[in-house]
Amino acid sequence: MKKLLYFSAVISLAALPFASMAAQEMSDANLGQLRPVGTVTAKASNLDDLQAKLAEKAKEQGATGYVINSAGGDNHLYGTATIYK
Repeated sequence: MKKLLYFSAVISLAALPFASMAAQEMSDANLGQLRPVGTVTAKASNLDDLQAKLAEKAKEQGATGYVINSAGGDNHLYGTATIYK
């Protein structure tokens, strides 16, 4: 059950565009020449806020893009993302 929750959370996060952010959420297919340079983590109370916080942290690190690796939790969500330059 928890795996289904994690999977649905990641899919939900991947489906939400944030075009106004400098760091764009990427998929494995469109990474191109970008190289991973680190990871960011965040905590939030809902999926929208979690994705926004991960995007903001990626932007602060100077990332061109990011890929959300995990999202989960019960009352408080947490997530990680790999950042790319």
